[in-house]
Amino acid sequence: MLEPNGPLPPEIYWRRRALAVAVLVVALALVIWLVLTVTRGGDSPGTTKAAATSSVLPTNKPAGASSSPPPTTGEGAKPSGTTAAAASGSQVAAGTCPDQSLAVKVTVEQPTYKTGENPVFGIVITNISSTACSRDVGSGLQQVSVTTLDGQRRLWSSTDCYPDGAPDVRTLNRGEQAAFMVTWSGSTSQPNCAGDRVQVPPGAYAVVAQLGSLRSAAEPFNIA
Repeated sequence: MLEPNGPLPPEIYWRRRALAVAVLVVALALVIWLVLTVTRGGDSPGTTKAAATSSVLPTNKPAGASSSPPPTTGEGAKPSGTTAAAASGSQVAAGTCPDQSLAVKVTVEQPTYKTGENPVFGIVITNISSTACSRDVGSGLQQVSVTTLDGQRRLWSSTDCYPDGAPDVRTLNRGEQAAFMVTWSGSTSQPNCAGDRVQVPPGAYAVVAQLGSLRSAAEPFNIA
C-alpha cells in the first residue's frame, strides 16, 4: 500500500493490516449470529412450546335387567303378566305405595261355568296415583274369596289352604298394573284348610279380591 507521502513504515503497515483482519472477523461473527437467530425463529434459550393434548371420554353402556315374577299361590294360581316399570339410564328408587295409591279389581274369565269346571279369576292391581311407587304384591298378601251372591256366607278363599307366599315387590309407574290369575277347583274351604271340602251346588255366586286391607268390588258369576 502506498501513501501520498511515500511508503509507510513496516510497523505501521502491519499494525493497520492486523486491525483490518480483526474488523473482518468481528463482522463475520456478527453475520453468523444473525443467520442463526433467524433460523431459530427468534426463540430464546429456555423457551418451550406448549404441546396440544387430547383425551377420549369412555362411553357408558346402559345395563339392562330382566326378571320373572313368581306365581301366586292358590288352586292352580299363576301370574297373567304385568307391565314393567320403564328403565331410562338410572332409575330413581320409588317409595312404598300407600293404600290410597292403588286400586284392586277382580275379573271372571266367563260369566257361567258348568258344574265340575274350574272357574278362573283375575286380580288386577293398578297404580292410580300420579307418581311411581313400590308395593309387595306377593301371593301371601293376596286373597280371592267366593261368597254367596248376597255376600253373607263365605264359601272359599285362596289363602285357606295356601296361606304363605313369596314376596313379590313391584315398582309401578302411574297407571301401570300388576295382573294375576287364580283357578278355583269349585270346592268349599275353611281357614287352615280344616274340615272337608265339598263341591258347591249350581247357583249364583260372587268373587272378591283383596291385597292386604284393599278390597275390590264383588263380581258375580254362575255355576250351572
